[in-house]
Order: sequence, then C-alpha cells, then structure tokens
Amino acid sequence: MPDPVPLSQVKALLTEEAAHRTPPREATLALQHSEGFARLTVPDTDKLVRELRTLPYVDAALAVKIADVLPQYPEEVRLLFSKERVVLDEAQITRLLELVAQYK
Repeated sequence: MPDPVPLSQVKALLTEEAAHRTPPREATLALQHSEGFARLTVPDTDKLVRELRTLPYVDAALAVKIADVLPQYPEEVRLLFSKERVVLDEAQITRLLELVAQYK
C-alpha cells in the first residue's frame, strides 16, 4: 500500500502542476479542496507527522489524518481512532493533543 499523502503536500503538488498546464477538472476540484482545508505548510506537516509517528499507537496513515484534521478536543481524537484497534486512555489523548497544539 502506498504511503498516505498529507493535504498540504497535495496542495503543493497540484499548485505546481497547475502552473505548468491546465489541470483536468478532478485535479482542479482537489486543488480547491486542499486550498480550503490544508492548514499547515508542507514542512510543518512533515514535522508533525514525524512527531506523531513516535507515539506507539499512531501509524503512518493515522498520523497524516491527524495532521490534516488538527484535532483540538478529546472527542475528535476518539473519532479519528474509532476504526482502529486501539483504545486510548486520557493520558495518550492529552499527549497527542499537546503535540498537535504546537502546530496551530
């Protein structure tokens, strides 16, 4: 399975591609979405993903999802982990939120 791509990187790639040629409709829609929702720069996203990956309960796909969403509340973290086989305790949720808060 290929590595997940953060929204900020999608935005950068599509912006660069649009500068060289007229993108297809789907790419234009993806670019509009990424411009509206990507809140971090590519370097900040990469740094946050690396830091999240140091947590034993966060895999690569989940780290990218967290970096894209930037949860602020424990309920948001629980929702992101709802499909995972991990149940986080309050200390783990707090640690994750502290990491994310450094990038807002």
